[in-house]
Amino acid sequence: MSLIDVKSFAVGQWVTPDSDARQIFNAVTGEGMARAGNSTLDVEAMLEFGRTKGGPALRAMTFHDRARMLKALAIEIGKHKQALYDISFATGATQSDNLIDIDGGIGTMFVFASKGRRELPDAHVYLDGDVEQLSRNGTFLGQHIATSMQGVAVHINAFNFPVWGMLEKLAPTLLAGVPAIVKPATATCYVTELAVKIMLDSGLLPEGALQLVSGGLGDMLDRLTHQDIVSFTGSAHTALKLRSAPHILENSIRFVAEQDSLNASILGPDAEPGTPEFDLFIKEVQREMTTKAGQKCTAIRRIIVPEAQSSAVIEALSARLAKTVIGDPKIEGVRMGALVSQSQKNDVLKTASLIGTEAERVYGDPDNFEVQGADANTGAFVPPMLFHCSNPDQAKIVHENEAFGPVSTIMGYRDLDHAMTLANRGEGSLVASVITRDPEVARSVVLGSGAYHGRLYFNNRDSMKESTGHGSPLPHMVHGGPGRAGGGEEMGGIRGVMHYMQRTAVQGSPDILSAVGRKWVPGATELEAPAHPFTRTFNELQIGETIHTAEREISLEDIETFAHFTGDTFYAHMNAEAAKRNPFFPDRVAHGYLLISFAAGLFVEPNEGPVLANTGLDNLRFMKPVEAGDSIKVRLSVKHKTPRNEEYGEVRWHVTMANQDNDLVAEYELLTMNAYERQT
Repeated sequence: MSLIDVKSFAVGQWVTPDSDARQIFNAVTGEGMARAGNSTLDVEAMLEFGRTKGGPALRAMTFHDRARMLKALAIEIGKHKQALYDISFATGATQSDNLIDIDGGIGTMFVFASKGRRELPDAHVYLDGDVEQLSRNGTFLGQHIATSMQGVAVHINAFNFPVWGMLEKLAPTLLAGVPAIVKPATATCYVTELAVKIMLDSGLLPEGALQLVSGGLGDMLDRLTHQDIVSFTGSAHTALKLRSAPHILENSIRFVAEQDSLNASILGPDAEPGTPEFDLFIKEVQREMTTKAGQKCTAIRRIIVPEAQSSAVIEALSARLAKTVIGDPKIEGVRMGALVSQSQKNDVLKTASLIGTEAERVYGDPDNFEVQGADANTGAFVPPMLFHCSNPDQAKIVHENEAFGPVSTIMGYRDLDHAMTLANRGEGSLVASVITRDPEVARSVVLGSGAYHGRLYFNNRDSMKESTGHGSPLPHMVHGGPGRAGGGEEMGGIRGVMHYMQRTAVQGSPDILSAVGRKWVPGATELEAPAHPFTRTFNELQIGETIHTAEREISLEDIETFAHFTGDTFYAHMNAEAAKRNPFFPDRVAHGYLLISFAAGLFVEPNEGPVLANTGLDNLRFMKPVEAGDSIKVRLSVKHKTPRNEEYGEVRWHVTMANQDNDLVAEYELLTMNAYERQT
């Protein structure tokens, strides 16, 4: 059988492995199947290609352009899922595992595409927080912004998720406008290569936006600048070696790490045998032990249960593990495949043996187990192995050593404080879960253990039908953890995008800040509207276009009519003596929503036009009460414009309401959907 050449994609060309390439073996059969690696890759040229070609092309696109590109890429990969499934079986993954890796990766790209359109501006600059008032009269202001880093992101990925592991880093990187050089783990790089080829062949990516290294990086990391970023997933030992390199430290090169994690799951004191929570706990642990044959950074390594329930948990979990069919993942009915390689099998068995010096193995014998459709020795198979540590306080190995396979250890706790102490002994994890229906247990764990874990997952009978599982990192939520877990925070929605952007404090006049952020800032130049702004299309409106309305006097009759019509007869509007006893009101005052309604009456153009709908108000504040006899007037300014679809876009209007003395009464932002073109 001839070996597959797993190529790299460098400087716009596919590069074949050379004579120094490493051989890759089928995890199920043990046969050689591929080779990867090229020691002659010009890594300096790759970096420059990304910086000079990919970076400028991506930065020329707005956030929304990039988000649309991500969505199109996700759709394209989805068209080729079956090919990715077929090739992934050789990694030892089952079809269920493939769904997590491949469909999960595609789903992650869809989420970032959606968040990019909804939470980022259709612009090149991200505004981080509100404008800061730095002067008394508002002529000197401050605004934090974020712009794309002008280097390259080097992604060093682990072997266990060759598609999701790439896409969960790539999506926020491309959304940030930064090109990527992807280096997958060699053991499964042939799956990543296919996914990269699908994306490149689509023609959706700008030249230089994505390159691939199948094999070693050479001295690439020694050639990075302070504008480059390294995102690493793998062992703590390798992460320490890379991030502590003098060149990385001297240049303050960003290094995002997701590494070893001794994740824990706690059975709540209320979750006794016979409860839905107990059954859920057993199901979750079994799933986390066997999915991807335990080769998950989020898998449950420490099972923390009430001491009185240890025997019941061992019995129930062993019975469930016994139903796990191990074998060739292509065979129907197989629930757990092989580890990724013989080397990984040896590492898992070695660490399991080490754990066995502190804990008793109560389920799973690596020397005696059945494998369907394959050979247990030539394939990288191991059975699920469950240990019981009777003295977790004195133990050390179970809290410090991770067997990256289907291996987990049960340990008993005396009370909830003891459970949290044990969970925290992991010195930082990606995730800890608690199965409980007691809200106070959940609160105690958050306060006592939150600082030690990147994610806390609570589940019970109320949420179990819709919960995503202990071991499922979601693109909406941060994926990372403190201490041993690496200190990183991947994904997390737009938080993940910020890893690839530079936050900068910009100071200047309102006009300067408006120009930088393409968003009108109060105090900036007001443009006189050539016609009522509600008669102008989305494309015709300009940022800063403003109208000032006439005044309207508020009468006591207005207040009473509104009160009786709406049913809002709150005493401050209807009882003068009671209102005067309130430190906020001098007398009976107008309803805030009455003022908002009258304000709309002052600035609305009633005739049919480009304004299609009012979709909401944001940041509404009332500054000063309005009494009967006071007048109000409104200033309406175009603050920001965001295209939404092919027919209309969102206009954000800045609205201020003042009284007859020009004192500010209220301020808010009005949202409307405006047509791009006039209706005929």
